[in-house]
Amino acid sequence: MTCYETLFVVKPTLTDEETAAQIAKIKEIVANNGGELLATDDMGMRKLAYPVEKNDRGYYTVLFYKSEGTLITELERNLKINEEVIKFLTVKYVKNKELAQFNKLVESANKKAEPVAVEKEEAPVAESTEA
Repeated sequence: MTCYETLFVVKPTLTDEETAAQIAKIKEIVANNGGELLATDDMGMRKLAYPVEKNDRGYYTVLFYKSEGTLITELERNLKINEEVIKFLTVKYVKNKELAQFNKLVESANKKAEPVAVEKEEAPVAESTEA
């Protein structure tokens, strides 16, 4: 299996629920075609470098996954026909340096997704020695 990263931009005019539904739909395509989803990085609403379909902003999402090459064909076909997706890009990681960077990106995305837990530090208990 090869490592891939797919970034896609959804139209800014969608509600939060519609955006979440589009992201879920694309994740489902990865899962149904034999892909192993490793991490998802919801980057949120951002300004585009240039207007795309009269949109100046878009909701960015990055998927990190492992799969066979046949999944990419199906995924990109679905992204092209989806009217809510205005841009997408898929990157393939092959070389050792690239795979090391891929693993760092997956770890970073998983850390962002985890809820931050506040741990309370306990005061050290002094041991008493009796003779």
